[in-house]
Amino acid sequence: MMVQSAPAGEPHFISTMVEHMDLCGQIGRAFGNDAFEPISDPEALYAIDNHDRGWDEYDQRPGLDPETRLPYLMSQTPTDDALRTNRGSPDHNERHHPYSGLLSSMHTWGLYNRRYGFSQFVVRTRSSVSVPIAQANKAKVEAMLAAELERQRRLRAALASDRGSRQRDEKQIVQNYKHLQFCDTLALYFHLRHAGERGEEVYIHVPMSKEVDASVTLNKMDETTYSLDPFPFAQDAVTLVCRGRYLQPVPIGEEPDHLGAVLGALPPSGQTHRLVPA
Repeated sequence: MMVQSAPAGEPHFISTMVEHMDLCGQIGRAFGNDAFEPISDPEALYAIDNHDRGWDEYDQRPGLDPETRLPYLMSQTPTDDALRTNRGSPDHNERHHPYSGLLSSMHTWGLYNRRYGFSQFVVRTRSSVSVPIAQANKAKVEAMLAAELERQRRLRAALASDRGSRQRDEKQIVQNYKHLQFCDTLALYFHLRHAGERGEEVYIHVPMSKEVDASVTLNKMDETTYSLDPFPFAQDAVTLVCRGRYLQPVPIGEEPDHLGAVLGALPPSGQTHRLVPA
């Protein structure tokens, strides 16, 4: 779940991971211009659209965080549930295509390993780029990550033997992984903080090509308009729509049996953001 911060006393904007991925897909399809190569590989776009699909089942019945009285923020999800979702996402993508599976597996591994050094985005509630690993959970997390590295070796071998995939060399793989991270972390910027908390964010290693990256600086201009420099999108302005619903913290003693049903019964809502050149 994506749980946005909120001013004191106001409801929180909650989005499922499907709604998060929808926003990522909007970003991915708008990306590209004369300076930034567009994301043209359909299996890379599929991975952007589906990189968190392992969360589908969990988001139907999310847990209630006893501290916030809201659904667990994805970064605070109990470890056993988080491990199932993190394995499930590359499982889903691999069933579609080995290349989508490879990018999704790299995403899972990168969450625990500074996103391969290609991002400096820090999720709200954390102090580092990587998902922290408690000592009590270290063995099971390391086993999951080792399995993802093995998956990546296997999928790279499958792609190397596939005549239609041979143009996807390692530089192309890394470029598309960077695309995925930019789409993911730009979406997180909007999903996790309400407008009053948003400020400057610098996105490093945004790929202009297989050979060249750029650092893109995002600044808030007003409550709905944000500038980017350099501007990586095809249109002069890009309008993004975040879907979700608003929820007040659940009072103590009123815990629902089915938090997912409560969320599903809330009226759908949305937030609109406009991206413009600096």
